[in-house]
Amino acid sequence: MHIYKFPFDIQSCNLSFKSVVYTAQEIRLQPSDNSTEATEWSPDLMRTQCEWLFINMTVTANNASDLVGQDIIMYTITMKRRSLLYVVNFLLSVLFFLSLDLASFLISDSGGEKLSFKVTVLLAVTVLQLIVNEILPASSNRIPLIAVYLIGIFALMMLSLLETILVMYPMEKDSTSQETEPKRDQSLTEDCTKQGKASLRSCHRELHKRTQSVCFYDVSASETPSELLPEAKEASTSKDHHHALERLSDELREIEKTLTRLLNIKREKDKPGYWTIVAKRVNKVFFIFYITVVTLFLSLIFLNWKTE
Repeated sequence: MHIYKFPFDIQSCNLSFKSVVYTAQEIRLQPSDNSTEATEWSPDLMRTQCEWLFINMTVTANNASDLVGQDIIMYTITMKRRSLLYVVNFLLSVLFFLSLDLASFLISDSGGEKLSFKVTVLLAVTVLQLIVNEILPASSNRIPLIAVYLIGIFALMMLSLLETILVMYPMEKDSTSQETEPKRDQSLTEDCTKQGKASLRSCHRELHKRTQSVCFYDVSASETPSELLPEAKEASTSKDHHHALERLSDELREIEKTLTRLLNIKREKDKPGYWTIVAKRVNKVFFIFYITVVTLFLSLIFLNWKTE
């Protein structure tokens, strides 16, 4: 059988008739119908065609050149395999798995979900390979295109899996280097937080104290301005207010510095490392390369299937 283009293959079956005992001198064989007539009435005699679709029948008569030889009549039946079932069960299924492998590039490389997903898809393609291996006969002289198709997609998925492993390694290296400084950053953050809270409490107490003082003097001034608020005390109170405002301004500056340091620490923590940036660039370049190779491979395979 010629199964190179399985499941789009066309097979031919030869049936030869001749006399085993009698020579051409004793018996002559002639076909009753030609190829066209045989092709016309053959489908009417077929009750079921199952997996195969009848195309035509060719009648060939080989008459003996001498009376010692024997006449031979050969009928060549040409059939085409019904490929719809194989296309749906195998070709489209593998394409769906390939699409899932392409979609896995959208999964983050930081966790192990992407790696597990790719391994699962690869195992599914392996199961399809085993099923096809049981269906195909082992008598073919050439490797069938469907086997090349499955092996090629399996190789591409395995290459994608290796790329994922190689990309995850430098990212893991970055995360390990970042974990060496968490205690220092945490202590620095706690110090900044405590300092900010202390400054806020100090500002609140100072502001509350000065507010009460101002309210007291205002009430006293409204009652007896000439007796309770002499000029010297007014000057001293004004100076105290000025110092309090300066102190509040200094405390607010310290709070601003503390918040700035906290924000800078958070930005540094959220900023990706050098190896993470390199891994993302490699991932992007490989994705473009992967799409290109998959497109070329599928185009060549389907082109070979289509050609006669």
